[in-house]
Amino acid sequence: MNSSYMLEGKDTKLSDLLKKELDMDKESAIDIPKFAKFVFKYDTNTVLHGLFLAKKDLSGGRYKIPRSLSSFIEATNIQPAVSGGVKLDRLDASGKEEGGAKEGYGHIPFSRIEYTAESIKVYFNIDLSLIRSYNLGDGANELLFTLALWKIRSFLKTGLRLRTACDLKIKNKLVATYPDDFVVPDLSDLDTDLKGLIKKCTSDGLFAKVPIVIEYSSKKNSKKTTD
Repeated sequence: MNSSYMLEGKDTKLSDLLKKELDMDKESAIDIPKFAKFVFKYDTNTVLHGLFLAKKDLSGGRYKIPRSLSSFIEATNIQPAVSGGVKLDRLDASGKEEGGAKEGYGHIPFSRIEYTAESIKVYFNIDLSLIRSYNLGDGANELLFTLALWKIRSFLKTGLRLRTACDLKIKNKLVATYPDDFVVPDLSDLDTDLKGLIKKCTSDGLFAKVPIVIEYSSKKNSKKTTD
């Protein structure tokens, strides 16, 4: 929602809607629960991942929602793993006539450094107190909590190729440390729960009936994109 494509183009539908539904005023205090309800209505994921509307004409750039879903990966006893190789030029091994390795010709040796660790742990945090503080209602709170768990389970199942030469896999089960008696549901159960919660929030009128469609025209050319 803070994308330049959404807020900086000639199409001002989103900015106009923000000002209208939130009664934005640079002088008055910000109603965060009201803002959160607007964000949940039009861009539910953003309530979990955070949002900062930095535009000065939107109440002086003061509208902000902290992320309620966060994580980090921690490694212990980290050691470098040095390797290398050669980029082969099968047409000209030296490549001198074309400028050599400097120009990308000939055999080019290279080295690289990866890192290994004795143990790698990933931690997740869902700030339920923050979510509840928005006064969105029990149905919305349950949807956001279930969606956060679904994202965590999905990441652990399909998102562990974090970068080139960094393919991780799960060694131990996902365990909740607080509350310590909570058992994280399986991904299939979360799939089912989410479908029911989406229907409930839809019937309760918590989602926008019509999406915001923005047509963006670049300042440099006439190309248009739609978000």
